[in-house]
Amino acid sequence: MAIDRHELLAHLDALLQPERFRDYGPNGLQVEGKPGVQRIVSGVTASRALIDAAIEAGADAVFVHHGLFWRGQDGRIVGWLKQRVQRLLAHDINLFAYHLPLDAHPTLGNNAQLARRFGWEVDAHFGEQDLGCVGAADYAGAQALAADVQAVLGRAVTLAAPDAPRPIRRVAWCSGGAQSYFESAIAAGADAFVTGEISEPQAHLAREMGVAFIAAGHHATERYGAPAVAAHVADALGLEHQFIDIDNPA
Repeated sequence: MAIDRHELLAHLDALLQPERFRDYGPNGLQVEGKPGVQRIVSGVTASRALIDAAIEAGADAVFVHHGLFWRGQDGRIVGWLKQRVQRLLAHDINLFAYHLPLDAHPTLGNNAQLARRFGWEVDAHFGEQDLGCVGAADYAGAQALAADVQAVLGRAVTLAAPDAPRPIRRVAWCSGGAQSYFESAIAAGADAFVTGEISEPQAHLAREMGVAFIAAGHHATERYGAPAVAAHVADALGLEHQFIDIDNPA
């Protein structure tokens, strides 16, 4: 039985509390589709491939972490953006997107879902808007941690490690493109930091500060929050849900 999209939006907003965050784009309903929603498809990014897969799956709504509109964007509905929006409108599909609120949710968010997969317990937060997490760990060294991350996420990782090996007793993490949080992770007492991406300065800092940096993939570290939230909401509201993972090497 379908529910009104406004009821679904209210449920998502109550769960994820977007008003608490200063974000890079609008959270919530980004493209309005049909009034009634029965089937939700979740994914990481509102790419054309995901939208096409959602159309094939008969979705009434798509729920993602990376939506279509971002601060500083040109704003014209042309090119790739026009193609994505056109598909959504042609099939009357609602698009819901939540960025930082989806990273931060304490049990269903990207960071919480990463912790669950590695058995890490959050005991402190750090970084902008307290998005980063830190907790106890027990690894012989950076190589052992990198091997665990690679095995769990199923993709190769980039490891920048200090010259002198050290055991990992506290690990910090933040999904996606949080490489700028590295110094905050060090200040929070981390022996290693796990995120999605690495930039040139972090390799030097890892060696000089004696703290390992592991880049495990933006997509790979953010593919758990959206299906967790969508499944939770679908179960609460009696809706159908399907997660579609569009592969991304980044």
